[in-house]
Amino acid sequence: MENFKQTIANFANKDLEIRKNWYSPAAEAYNKTRPRYPQNFIEQVIKAAQLSPDVKILEVGCGPGTATTSFAQLGYSILCLEPNPDFFELAKQNCQSYPNVEIQNISFEEWALQSEQFDAVLAASSFHWIPAEIGYPKAASALKDNGHLLLFWNKELQPSYEVYQRLSEVYQKHAPSLDRYESWQAQQEIFKGFGSIFIDSGKFKDIKFGQVTSEVVYSTDEYLTLLNTYSPYIQLDADTKKILFAELSQRINNDFGGSLQLSYISAFHIGKKN
Repeated sequence: MENFKQTIANFANKDLEIRKNWYSPAAEAYNKTRPRYPQNFIEQVIKAAQLSPDVKILEVGCGPGTATTSFAQLGYSILCLEPNPDFFELAKQNCQSYPNVEIQNISFEEWALQSEQFDAVLAASSFHWIPAEIGYPKAASALKDNGHLLLFWNKELQPSYEVYQRLSEVYQKHAPSLDRYESWQAQQEIFKGFGSIFIDSGKFKDIKFGQVTSEVVYSTDEYLTLLNTYSPYIQLDADTKKILFAELSQRINNDFGGSLQLSYISAFHIGKKN
């Protein structure tokens, strides 16, 4: 567990300017290929947090609006904070038909706190980018009494283990450090780690956990575009990536007919303000 917490801290401890611009090279790819949060997942969250239609939500790190639109289309009033300029522009495009959504190009750390103004603070696959000693206290301060912090996680899309084994051969040749497969049990441990950090903050109580598994099919090009949105691939040198992707493309096209069936887990932790 301590290793997990250190890994999370490594994300949050990067220089703020680096964090702001981290996803810029992959912003368009992220918008096109990162999966949304399924409707039954959103329904579970609304029920667990008892979100009435008139609540006011603060979203931290909305990205291109991956989770935002799911709540906006239900009529919720949302103030979104997004530090990345490319994500900010994409979020404005994706939310332009929702007058109940306001988006600001600013980090949560730099945002001027509006104390006790929000019924819920939402962060979808983003809260681990904020130092815990800043994020949890500031979220609690922004919430009204009995308000909720909603933390979402979409784990990486994965093929079946049998398909992974075939792709692993390519990774071992060109990028062995990227060759990894997370079992269901391993992902549950990761969720426990996120929950532990939530509890350790001491700012929230009655923490609830839920998850939904989804199945999707991606073409070869969609899958490779998706990989480009994950941090290890963003950091990969261009020449290695070119060779790796060329052989992955060949393997998927030849062995799997040009598409992959993938699964992913969407999970949430919800806590009530102390």
